[in-house]
This record gives sequence, structure tokens and C-alpha cells, in this order.
Amino acid sequence: MTTFHAQPYDISASGYYFESAEEYSEKAAALRNDHGEPVGEFEIQFIEGEAIDAALVQAMGIQQSDISSAFDRLEAWVDDQKRNVVIAVGECGYQATWQDCDPDSFDIDIYTHRSLKDLAEEFVADGLYGEIPEPLLFYIDYEAIARDLAIEYSETDIAGDHFIYRCG
Repeated sequence: MTTFHAQPYDISASGYYFESAEEYSEKAAALRNDHGEPVGEFEIQFIEGEAIDAALVQAMGIQQSDISSAFDRLEAWVDDQKRNVVIAVGECGYQATWQDCDPDSFDIDIYTHRSLKDLAEEFVADGLYGEIPEPLLFYIDYEAIARDLAIEYSETDIAGDHFIYRCG
């Protein structure tokens, strides 16, 4: 379960926790400040939930108008889709909103390797550098290839997992 906090900008009102868009709306409608006036503006804060959800909310940001869509996406998207959005929006600078975001539409390459050297070894094994005779494989400088890959590829940690990615 994902928990958020609605912190009023009105300093004479107290915020509240919520775990659904409906709960947010009900509590927002009932909230009054010390003068009995309705409170209309809130800062929305991620409090508790899955680490991947926290990373997604941090990358996308969240405002009052996003709450319903954010809850829908947090529930509907699988972890790989959430990871795609975190990397695309949070790391590569793609623009997206909770309402129109398609996590499968970003032009990014993502690999789950521990290091760029591991990625270099995979690229050589997959033939991305052409056919290399087996006796020459022992002389390949994977560290040098990894340094070259670092020009186009970056590394990040999301929810405890390490990823290497390239923005399209």
C-alpha cells in the first residue's frame, strides 16, 4: 500500500495521510483551517510504499491534479514499466505527465549489468564488434571498451537494483 501526506500550504491547518484518491478527496473536502475556511492547496508528499514507487514519484513529481492518475499508474504498471519511466523522465530528461505517460514509448536502452565492463563483454559475445576469432578473445581489452561505452551509457541505481542505460 502506498501512503501519501497532503501538507496544506495554509499554516493554520493540519495535513493528513491518505492511501487512495478517494480518501484524499474526502479529507480535502472536509479540511478546515483554524478560521473555519476550506483549505484548497496542498503539497503532496510520498511517505511509504515500494521503493520503485518512491523512485517513480520522485522522478515524475506529484501535485494535487495528479493524484487520481498517479494512483492508477502505481497500481497498473509493472516494475519494468516504472523503471522505464524513472530512467526516461528522471535520468534522460523526457517530459511526461501522470495522465499521458506511456512507459513503453521511450527511446531508451536498459541493461541489468553490474558494470560497463560486463556490458562490454556481452556486446563482444553477441557479435556487436564483428566476428572475433576465438584465439583473439583473450587479448580484448574490455576495460577500454567499457571506457568507450561510458561516453554513451550511464549507470543508475533504482530501488536497490543497478542499471546501465542509454538515452535515445
